[in-house]
Amino acid sequence: MKYASIIASPIGNITIFADDDFVYSITFAEIKAEDLIENKLTRNAAAQLNAYFDGKLKDFDLPIKQKGTEFQQDVWQNLLTIPYGDTTSYAKFSAHKPLAIRAIAAANGKNDIAIVIPCHRVIGSNGKLVGYAGGLWRKQWLLQHESETEQKGQTTLKF
Repeated sequence: MKYASIIASPIGNITIFADDDFVYSITFAEIKAEDLIENKLTRNAAAQLNAYFDGKLKDFDLPIKQKGTEFQQDVWQNLLTIPYGDTTSYAKFSAHKPLAIRAIAAANGKNDIAIVIPCHRVIGSNGKLVGYAGGLWRKQWLLQHESETEQKGQTTLKF
């Protein structure tokens, strides 16, 4: 069975999809709310995302699983190591496999679990915002939110 919850966030509605065991998608895509059935996992994910947006949660604790190749799974696992409030460049992120930078960027772009798997924390080598399926304005908002919550001394990110 598939379940879903929708939350209103400062960056638009977010839909959370899960089965009986795992959250498998968190998306900004517009989904009609009728016929959606929640379960414990989608409600838990919704509560954690709301706490994140309130600045009270930095590390998610959800059972997550998305379909992908072994390579993609490895990239998504590595995204989880980028600390809250920090960013890394695609070049640094792919330093362990420098010839695979484009494949790593493509895998990053196929992440279906927005925010929880923090693909928004990867930026261009020149410090510019690049590639975010949810829109660059959302990526900027997420990075700004995390920077302010961490009190890193910036009030505005310069991109």
